[in-house]
Amino acid sequence: MAALGLLILRLVVGLTLAAHGSQKLFGVWGGPGMTGWAKAVEKLRIRPAQPWAWVAALSEFGGGLLLALGLLSPFGSLAIIGAMSVAIATVHLSRGFWTTKGGFEFNLTLIGAAVALALVGPGAYSLDSAFGIHLPEPLTLIVGTVALIAGVAVTLGTRSPQPQTETKPQTT
Repeated sequence: MAALGLLILRLVVGLTLAAHGSQKLFGVWGGPGMTGWAKAVEKLRIRPAQPWAWVAALSEFGGGLLLALGLLSPFGSLAIIGAMSVAIATVHLSRGFWTTKGGFEFNLTLIGAAVALALVGPGAYSLDSAFGIHLPEPLTLIVGTVALIAGVAVTLGTRSPQPQTETKPQTT
């Protein structure tokens, strides 16, 4: 039963993220496509916008597919965690916790599921299991986590400063 539970969790989270990334990559399901997504990344002040837009979209799409397929675990989880961490930091954190107000509730839920799957592994019903792929544990997860933290830090570090808002002098 545990293997079936892991399969269901991987499919729901992975395919949700792959679909979300495909909105950005291909413009399907009402998504912006890469041109619109790069403009959105530019508005988030991440520089240079075009390459970072590709990194984000591919992290969601590719990470979601890897997770759903249970292939090369834990790399799909790490890609999802990175994309959702940047989304929280740049968009959702300032809006509070609840999704109804644009907050980070859903992103955090996806991160939690991805972390759990990275720690537990993809289970018996996965391509890793079918092909006998066993990346070294815990080394792969440790090195991947360090790379994830560095990648998120570099991404956020590229942000241009918040524009200063002009204040009109008060007249007395």
